[in-house]
Amino acid sequence: MKKRKIVCIIMGGGRGTRLVPLTKERCKPAVPLAGKYRLVDIPISNCLNSGMNQIYVLTQFNTASLHRHIQEAYKFDPFGGGCVDILSAEQTDRSDGWYQGTADAVRQNMNHFGPMEEGDLYVILSGDQLFRMDLADVVREHDAHGADVTITAKPLGLDEAEGLGLMRVDDHLQITEFVEKPTDPKVIQSLAVGESVRQKMVEPGNKDYCLASMGIYVFNAKTLIEALDSDTTDFGKEIIPGLLGEVKMFSYVFDAYWEDIGTVKAFFDCNLRLTDTMPPFNFFDEEARIYTRARFLPASKMNSCRIDRAVVADGSIVTDSDLKRCSLGVRSVVSDGGTLENVVMMGADYYETEDDFEENQSLGRPNIGVGHNSVIRNAILDKNVRIGKNVILDPTGLPDNFGPDVDVAIRDGVLVVCKDAVVPDGFVMKA
Repeated sequence: MKKRKIVCIIMGGGRGTRLVPLTKERCKPAVPLAGKYRLVDIPISNCLNSGMNQIYVLTQFNTASLHRHIQEAYKFDPFGGGCVDILSAEQTDRSDGWYQGTADAVRQNMNHFGPMEEGDLYVILSGDQLFRMDLADVVREHDAHGADVTITAKPLGLDEAEGLGLMRVDDHLQITEFVEKPTDPKVIQSLAVGESVRQKMVEPGNKDYCLASMGIYVFNAKTLIEALDSDTTDFGKEIIPGLLGEVKMFSYVFDAYWEDIGTVKAFFDCNLRLTDTMPPFNFFDEEARIYTRARFLPASKMNSCRIDRAVVADGSIVTDSDLKRCSLGVRSVVSDGGTLENVVMMGADYYETEDDFEENQSLGRPNIGVGHNSVIRNAILDKNVRIGKNVILDPTGLPDNFGPDVDVAIRDGVLVVCKDAVVPDGFVMKA
């Protein structure tokens, strides 16, 4: 009997404008996460842990670092038939433009996914979320309902639902109404879920909930192919509402940790929560590992440090410093006397040598990392930053200030030192 084909498609997003300046030089899926991972590792790992290994990442902006990461991280033997491929926008006889939306991106790449037969599925995921989900269970429920489309949905309190796609379901979880990003409280209130959804929740309590789309879809192959035979460009705004009432569309209720990492503030808060004693997302789960590139770095060195909750990735060197609620990425270097509080430091792509140190000194340029006696609070330090001695960075009380030519920016109240930026000795940014 022919094995069922399941093609997983990860939406890499457009310019990632809400994550600027973290996306100035990289696409959204390539943004570092939790010290040693990239955002794209989350959906890829969910696919692999669910037994799905035909995976395509669709993106079109600043893809070089994403290509390098995926080529280094995901290698398959020739017998398993697996792949993780990046599909960027390309000129063809049928199209010569950029992706116009999520649906248009899938449409332009249908020829790359190979032939699909009756019973085959497309699984579409977002590239900027932190979650752990058994996609095989979603497929089982999709089949049990006899669905043409299944939308994974997160129960959220009514006060948390603004700006998300919301749905109404019947007692069998069939979707009867879909509203894209409502803002009217009365509309949101009218979409409060019933008992059938509450029974799927772990601890619903007494508050009211609504079902928010997670942007993860399972499509029967025939249904998706027919839906894309149009000029529609977006799943949430056009494809899903257009199919409502025309095909069997069901909800899969997911009541576990899920975080949409679409903004600088969400990214910052998500990383800092991982330093908690019991973080909401468990990277230590060996039954459902999160995969990434194997770098073969040495263990980290912590010399005479005072630490209150920190995640420190491989190859870091921290000397005589105070760390409070910090996430340090691979090859992070913090010199003696440093004070870091609420800091996400992405680390570096390489170590500097003695020759590099001499050259830096001759140029009056700080070494990569955080210099002596520097104080940094509420900040994201992107890759390969050079922060000098006696620097003070604290955005508290300062207005947002970011743009294409700003190397030390503030966005959503979070200070961001951009990739490869140089902050000279004695620089102060504080209220």
